[in-house]
Amino acid sequence: MFPDPRPAHRFLIETIRANPGEVTVVAVGRMTNLANALKEAPEIVDLVKEIVIMGGAFEVPGNVTPAAEANIHGDPEAADIVATASWPVVWIGLDVTMQTVMTRSQLKDIADAAGSRGKLLFDLSQFYIDFYEGLVDDGMVVHDSCACAYVVAPELFTTRSGTVRVVCGGIADGKTLQKPDGRGFGPSDWDNLPSQKVAVGIDDKAMLKLIHDTIVAVKED
Repeated sequence: MFPDPRPAHRFLIETIRANPGEVTVVAVGRMTNLANALKEAPEIVDLVKEIVIMGGAFEVPGNVTPAAEANIHGDPEAADIVATASWPVVWIGLDVTMQTVMTRSQLKDIADAAGSRGKLLFDLSQFYIDFYEGLVDDGMVVHDSCACAYVVAPELFTTRSGTVRVVCGGIADGKTLQKPDGRGFGPSDWDNLPSQKVAVGIDDKAMLKLIHDTIVAVKED
């Protein structure tokens, strides 16, 4: 198997065009590729099923600055392009991912139940657990897994709808802000833009059980 030769944004465009209404994109890094896809083929907003973003910090502090989460801070201009496009977007940010902590003992349970795959996951996770020392109790935050879980189990999340903007520049560079639907404000840069969903709550225990059960259920080769 060889790497796909296409640039990432063109792969997105061509895949979405070939499968209208069927493609859900789970974005777990910077928004650069999504923004480039929009610039080249704006019609994909009507063809994609959903965009699920692991990114943002709406009611909580960021993780690379007090204002911003890493994926958004890496390219805030691209993130604002994604936020203001007329396609269905769900933001799974630090508001919910920081609540979802997999402990060392939970990883050990997976390792014991899932054989070599579980042991590999356990071993690879030790550095990440050490990284989170002092931030969470003997565990790691499963940011990207939360975004993936939304696709298969959206009922585990509570969301709030409203227009999202991203601060570009200054000390709050990369800050994500939502104007909730139904809230009245004076004229602003949030006006006449599409509403998107922001995750504001999560059933973290059910989320961790989903991860456990999914890994354990995969058969060994």
